[in-house]
Amino acid sequence: MEGKQMFAVLKTGGKQYRVQAGDVLRVEKLAADAGEKVQFNEILMVGSTVGTPLVEGAAVQAEVVDQIKGEKVIHFVRRRRKHSSKRTKGHRQQLTLLKVTEILEKGGDKSGVKAAVGAGSVAAVAVEAASKPAKKAAPKKADAPKAEAKKAEPKKEAPKKAAPKAAAGADDLKKLSGVGPALEKKLHENGVTSFAQIAAWGPEDIADMDDKLSFKGRIERDGWVEQAKAFEAEKE
Repeated sequence: MEGKQMFAVLKTGGKQYRVQAGDVLRVEKLAADAGEKVQFNEILMVGSTVGTPLVEGAAVQAEVVDQIKGEKVIHFVRRRRKHSSKRTKGHRQQLTLLKVTEILEKGGDKSGVKAAVGAGSVAAVAVEAASKPAKKAAPKKADAPKAEAKKAEPKKEAPKKAAPKAAAGADDLKKLSGVGPALEKKLHENGVTSFAQIAAWGPEDIADMDDKLSFKGRIERDGWVEQAKAFEAEKE
C-alpha cells in the first residue's frame, strides 16, 4: 500500500495554504514570470513537523503557470448625511497561478531556487531596481557669461529646525509601508526600535501588536515582517 503523500502548510501574502506536490493554487501576485520556478521559505508545517513558528530548512517549490486576475468584487458605499452620496466600485485582485512541484523537509536554504516575493514588496522592488542599468548623468551646460550688473546680496537662509533625534541605535522604521513619524513614535513607546525585532515577530507577536496599535490585521497585509527582513539583510 502506498504511503500518504507529504503535505506542507506555507505562508504568503498574509495567508496560509495547505499544499501537496501537484496542487494548483492561486496566491497574491508574485514578482515572477510564467514558467519561472519559485520557492516559498515560510513553512509553518511539513507532514507531522510543526514549526516554531517556521520549520527550519523546509521549503515548497512551485512553477508559475500564469499571472491572472481574481473575480470582480463590487463595493457599494452610501453616506447618509445632509449631502448624501453613493458610489459603486469594482475591483479585481491581481493573482499568481502556481503548480506545486516539490516539498522539501530539509535543504531549502541551499536549493538556489529564487525566493517567492510579493510584486509590491521591498525585496521585489530592490531586485527590479538592481536589474535596471544606471542612468548616466547629462553633461552640464557651460555657464552663460555673467552680465556686468551689480550682484544682489545673497538672501539669508532661515535657520533649519533640528530634526527630532531617534533613539540610540534605532532603525528608521518609517521605511516600512504605511509608517510615518506618529506611528514610528508609537512603536518606540511599545519598545520596538529595530527591523531585527519586527523580523523576529511570530503570529502571537503580530496579534499582540495589532491590538496595541488598533490595526486589525494591517501588519500582515502590509508585510512588515518581510520588509523588516529585507532591510535587515541590507545592513549585513
